[in-house]
Amino acid sequence: MTRSPDRLRDFQPAPPQRPDHRGNAVGAGVVTALLIGLIWVQEIADQLLLGVNLDRLGIYPRNLATWWHIFTAPYLHGGWEHLIANTLPLATLAFMSAVRSVGRFLTATLIIMVVGGGLIWLLARGGSAHLGASILIFGYFAYLLGVGWWERTPAAIGVATIAAVLYGSILWGVLPTDPRVSFEGHLFGFIGGLVAAAMLHRQRPGGR
Repeated sequence: MTRSPDRLRDFQPAPPQRPDHRGNAVGAGVVTALLIGLIWVQEIADQLLLGVNLDRLGIYPRNLATWWHIFTAPYLHGGWEHLIANTLPLATLAFMSAVRSVGRFLTATLIIMVVGGGLIWLLARGGSAHLGASILIFGYFAYLLGVGWWERTPAAIGVATIAAVLYGSILWGVLPTDPRVSFEGHLFGFIGGLVAAAMLHRQRPGGR
């Protein structure tokens, strides 16, 4: 039995949907604002509330009792100057990392904290706490470069190029130039970002 022409019209495929770039930008803006709000709220509490010392939640290398601080250290700062210096690059690189997919951004953030923080805990200098959003800043920077390398699409390469132009100079921070600065946090955060990009964006054989 054949269907009538009128019946066939009911089975026409729906037109392809266009990506919701505006929705992606809004989601990236929201998650970036929450991230910046978190680091500011904790520092306000740390500086202004009596009896609060959140900096003790930094990473103490090879201290078994505090291994879980790898999840708290990236959101802590050693004072207002440290916080202010990190705010703009963190906001910029976080937004650029999240604008295409908030879900992947959150996964990448977790990978950066686990890989970068884990390497700090295992290999960094002992005797003091390692903390600061620089772990995430270097992680997001490396993530954007890695996405450009692994995907090699015009959009990914363009975003990686913009990130390199804006913040390429921070790569000097992976060198041990100042004993007061945790270059380990910079270096291992960067490695964590590369790992995240490879895990989330590397093309598998036969994949797309």
